[in-house]
Amino acid sequence: MRRSFKFLLRPTRHQETALAACLEDHRRLYNAALEHRRTAYRKAGVTVRYGDQSGELKHIRADDPDGQGRWSFSSQQATLRRLDKAFAAFFRRVKAGAKPGFPRFKGRGWFDTVEWPKDGDGCRWDSQPEHPRATHVRLQGRRPRAGTSAPPSPGPGEDDRYQAGGFPLVCGAVVR
Repeated sequence: MRRSFKFLLRPTRHQETALAACLEDHRRLYNAALEHRRTAYRKAGVTVRYGDQSGELKHIRADDPDGQGRWSFSSQQATLRRLDKAFAAFFRRVKAGAKPGFPRFKGRGWFDTVEWPKDGDGCRWDSQPEHPRATHVRLQGRRPRAGTSAPPSPGPGEDDRYQAGGFPLVCGAVVR
């Protein structure tokens, strides 16, 4: 059974700055990958796919260790997959004859999600025993009690989203 939980993050100012930098670098990666696909097709008629861009990610990270190199490799692959899904949806709509909507560049206010697909690769739920120096971010939210399958419900005051750097800091977890 899969259950999903949502928590509001309550980071310190230092953590908030790091999360904003992470989001900005992933936004830049998304936009650069989109530009790469557009330029390759426009100049040479070459189609660039997720596998090609994911293969180049290792070199991008090596060339920019203080920028792209500081974040989780799998989270950056998830960002590239996000772009690949946008292109797949675009071509599916073109084929169906619907209004296609070509994937767009994302501005600061329009890119609001970073995904960590694996626990332990940049994001860990309870890292204290294995990693005593790990940073902990305070969470706010409610989970269902053990043995119940009810979805979490927001508590008093939890509907107001915490804004940091212009975006809500929401953490989602899927438990299998």
